[in-house]
Amino acid sequence: MYLNKTTFVPSKKLTLKNYKKMTEEINFILDSAKEAMNGSIAHLEKEFLNIRAGKASPQMLGGVFVDYYGSQTPISQVANINAPDARTLTVTPWEKNMLGPIEKAIMIANLGLNPMNNGENIIINIPALTEERRRDLVKQAKHEAEEAKIGIRNHRKDANTDIKKEEKNGTAEDICKKAEDDVQKLTDNFIKKIDEILAVKEAEIMKV
Repeated sequence: MYLNKTTFVPSKKLTLKNYKKMTEEINFILDSAKEAMNGSIAHLEKEFLNIRAGKASPQMLGGVFVDYYGSQTPISQVANINAPDARTLTVTPWEKNMLGPIEKAIMIANLGLNPMNNGENIIINIPALTEERRRDLVKQAKHEAEEAKIGIRNHRKDANTDIKKEEKNGTAEDICKKAEDDVQKLTDNFIKKIDEILAVKEAEIMKV
């Protein structure tokens, strides 16, 4: 997709050395934009993990941090989390004295879950979602997807701004125009990917 020396047409004004330098700068901008857009996708997928669809999953506790000897530590680093069935989560701490802190951390996380401490494990019963709650979660998912799209468009804007700077600094107009087209293709591909991820999440939420 990116520019390379095979597109070079010699001229009195544009030497091969200058052309290489121009394309290196442009390709760096394109690579940076792609990396930033991938970051937006990764953030969206992380947010979607926190939108539970009713079925028990260890990922439901992905955002829970436990006070482990004065340090806020991900729950997955102090306990084993399992889903023995579609409606139950069990949390087994590696150290028994962590039962209380884990129970407290789950409550503080405000996930709408009620942990039960039986002295050996933390057991969490996952309530079935109502139709209204499912629709609320779909709205939440759509909001997160729209935020991700805004992020993608902002990365496009940043990339195009950098391309314009390169043009002002002497990079050939046709090289910059091609680069802007490539940025738009990247944007379109990532927007499409967000729509696909959202469609999967919606289906997951609405599945009874």
